[in-house]
Amino acid sequence: MRAAFIEELGPAENIRYGEIAPPAPGPTDVLVEVEAVSVNPVDTFVRSGLFRTPVEFPFVIGRDLVGTVVSAGPGAPGFAVGDRVWSNSLGHGGRQGAAAERAAVPADRLYHLPAGVDPVEAVALVHPAGTAYLALFTHGRVRAGETVLIAGAAGNVGSALIVMAVEAGARVIATASARDAEHCRLLGAAAVLDYRDPELADRIREISPQGIDVHVDTSGTNDLTGAVAALAHRGRIVLLAGARSQPVLPAGALYMKDGSIVGFVISHATTAELAEAAGSINRLLASGRLRVRSVERASLAEGARTHRRIEDGELHGSRVVLLPKALESQLLS
Repeated sequence: MRAAFIEELGPAENIRYGEIAPPAPGPTDVLVEVEAVSVNPVDTFVRSGLFRTPVEFPFVIGRDLVGTVVSAGPGAPGFAVGDRVWSNSLGHGGRQGAAAERAAVPADRLYHLPAGVDPVEAVALVHPAGTAYLALFTHGRVRAGETVLIAGAAGNVGSALIVMAVEAGARVIATASARDAEHCRLLGAAAVLDYRDPELADRIREISPQGIDVHVDTSGTNDLTGAVAALAHRGRIVLLAGARSQPVLPAGALYMKDGSIVGFVISHATTAELAEAAGSINRLLASGRLRVRSVERASLAEGARTHRRIEDGELHGSRVVLLPKALESQLLS
């Protein structure tokens, strides 16, 4: 089968497109014909070796897919041939990735795609939405009536954070560039502040004098001094980006507020946590509340170029979805 894969860790240029052996599903796996694969920043971390995880070469890149069930093992109940499905946790932990014509997906990491949902839009959303759910509810413990500050709110994860927090009954304060302010408001943010404003800290205090209950920074800046200063009593800071950041922690101010800081990566989430997130994601996909801001379509052969574009910072609020059958369609047209 054709796939985008690497034979050793390293730069984006290590990604090859070509023929490799098809997957051999186990008794608890579901064989999926892949229709669409999204490309995430975390995919570049795995490929480069920044995020260390077991890989077997040749290693198929990518973690997210939407496709159709080809067959299901005896230990994979609930899936039947022809079912439309999605997954957002392949390509790490010893599992091969999604960027191939077919993939063997563990049944406990596979979910049904709601009827009528566009597969390209869905696959572009399931990773950022999963990250947002875990940040807000699994680790941030957001409750209705609380105030959530989302830094970097216009990006893919940030947009999902706004939608999910608002739906949960929280008040959202978003920080973003001026050009993205209207986007954040349309998603439901109660206030949008320019992250470049030199008086940003004062603006946050003015509109949230009681403090911030949950602070999430998707940009990876992780200004803990500013975040702790903005916290309410027993406020929580959730770290989910900035693998190389080394901020200063004002420990005294944090513990005097009974505050807490927790970090997480979605790759370490349990299957139970992922399944809980999937339920919320499916509901929001089906209702149309979760929408991708911008998406580009490309063939699997564009894997290396897409990884390079992500690492060079070329994609702003846009997602790239790789289509395994794109080249074949072009040849037949």
